[in-house]
Amino acid sequence: MMAETRSKEVATPQVPGHPSSLEKLRVAWVVIGYALSSSLLAIVNKYAVTVFPFPAILTALQYLACTIVTLGLGRLKVLEHDSLSLEKVLKFLPAAATFYIAIWTNTQLLRHANVETFIVFRSSTPLLVAIADSVFMGRSWPSGFTFLSLLTIFGGAVGYVVFDTGFTVTAYAWAWAYLIVITFEMVYIKSVVMSIGLNTWGLVLYNNLLALIFFPPALIGMNEPSQIAAYGYSRIFSLGTLFPVALSCIFGLTISFFGFAARKAVSATAYTVVGVTNKLLTVLINILIWDKHAQAPGLVALLVCIFGGVLYQQSVTQIQSKDIQADIESVPLKGIKADFGDGKAVVEVQTAEAASEE
Repeated sequence: MMAETRSKEVATPQVPGHPSSLEKLRVAWVVIGYALSSSLLAIVNKYAVTVFPFPAILTALQYLACTIVTLGLGRLKVLEHDSLSLEKVLKFLPAAATFYIAIWTNTQLLRHANVETFIVFRSSTPLLVAIADSVFMGRSWPSGFTFLSLLTIFGGAVGYVVFDTGFTVTAYAWAWAYLIVITFEMVYIKSVVMSIGLNTWGLVLYNNLLALIFFPPALIGMNEPSQIAAYGYSRIFSLGTLFPVALSCIFGLTISFFGFAARKAVSATAYTVVGVTNKLLTVLINILIWDKHAQAPGLVALLVCIFGGVLYQQSVTQIQSKDIQADIESVPLKGIKADFGDGKAVVEVQTAEAASEE
């Protein structure tokens, strides 16, 4: 009679630095939420700033809505956010100022240019962020394939500028201002997010509440109170104005949550590329709903940007797969133990690390 054979199931040792399946699922959920929010927010903000052309007030309403909702849901125990402390407020204040300037220049760009112009300048940021990420954050330099994908994105952006028939000095002045600020913001806020010790809703609260501090100077500097009087209060409080403004506040909340969650989950460059590649949906919606979009050559250049984003994702996936395989192969084995007692075979694979703990 053949001896009964039983093998002992040995758990594969967790490779340090690589996420579990549950963690990967959480990251995927966060990235998808950020991608959808980001792709739709550009359209919603363009819609809102077209019918309500007051960028300082519009952004302040978005910050106020995020703050009230976060505090309210926190009080109802629906969510948990960090409490306010002077020490953390002072640490986060520069990040909030950077965020405010980035959103303000973004809104001004959408006010003076079409959505595609915003997208191509947004598409130029991954290459700059990758360089800044390596120089200032200590990350490894991009591989050749990754660098090629980032250059493809940048090349598509340059092509769009060449074919842009709606070029205006004002629009491109805001575009360059936005590009500089958003590149700095992507890297700097990533470092703040990873070091300040706030949870995601805490980051949302601190960011939006502190951003309101910069609203009065912007309001006065842009002379929006007198512009509102000339615009007419009846137009402001009409449904045609209130609806897009309220919608932009809702998307402002979703992008705040998913944006900070994504910053914590992925690198600054990966976060930036996700923000670029999801703009394909933005382009499709923008073409369908109105005529405020680029001509055919510009759209082709924009698709080149998005294709570069796809190449980037492929390059990162290949690198991660090689790293995981190399780490698994490098796990040292102490030995294999076999026990044939009682007519049963028990086999145990033991790592060197596990053996040293015994």
